[in-house]
Amino acid sequence: MKKQNSLADWILRFVKGMFIGTGFILPGVSGGALAAIFGIYERIITFLAHITRNFKENVLFLMPVGFGLIAGIFLLSFPISFLLNAYEVQVLWFFIGCILGTLPLLWKQAGRKGRKPKHLGAMAVSFVLSFILLICGEGFVSGGSIPQSIGSWVIVGAVIGLGVIVPGLSPSNFLVYMGMYEPMTTGIKTLDFAVIIPIGIGAAVCVLLLSRLMDYIFRKAYSGLFHCILGVVFSSTLMIVPRGYNYLSAGALLCLLLCAAGVALGYWMGTLEERYKPE
Repeated sequence: MKKQNSLADWILRFVKGMFIGTGFILPGVSGGALAAIFGIYERIITFLAHITRNFKENVLFLMPVGFGLIAGIFLLSFPISFLLNAYEVQVLWFFIGCILGTLPLLWKQAGRKGRKPKHLGAMAVSFVLSFILLICGEGFVSGGSIPQSIGSWVIVGAVIGLGVIVPGLSPSNFLVYMGMYEPMTTGIKTLDFAVIIPIGIGAAVCVLLLSRLMDYIFRKAYSGLFHCILGVVFSSTLMIVPRGYNYLSAGALLCLLLCAAGVALGYWMGTLEERYKPE
């Protein structure tokens, strides 16, 4: 029975890792937020901030998460690249539904250690500031993209690393604005190591440099940080709402149905943690 439970836990952590991997490939979705919802974010950050502490135990626990994350990124790069080109509006509404479905559990997670008016104020300020930054970022790269080079791919990796460190931050949103999202998914799909290796280096450096800081902030100001994260989630969700689409057309019904399907999927993803508590 113990071996069966151990295998079931391993498979569950692998599946969670796959979902977390979607946060690095799907616009509007945060891998860090999904890790928080699944109840393993704090363990990841604590491990990265104090690698030598309980090293073997943490590696064995997080190994299936890492395998699942890599599998999720590579497997999704194929259909997502195709679907975004062919059905961008409909796919984005499905993504929006996924985010909306996870919000109730993310709200619950934010209030796990208390919720005060100052936390709601921090959430509001975070929403306004991040919304302004996202608008500015969209305008900055509108009509163009950052030239592709080793340096720019390292920057892309650092942005993805921020998505690990800061739950609620969707790196893909910024990559879309930078004009680097489609080249990135193509590079992953074709196993272009001139793209993959610099991205991996940038992500690793960012995570290792900032994990200790995030671990400290979470220990000192858990509720405040999580409510700030919620503000970022709200603003980034608004920013990926497709604009300029005729919502009086028949296609709007499909957008609505896909959004509802996304809400159901997102809520189910969140309730996995309610059913299976982490070790």
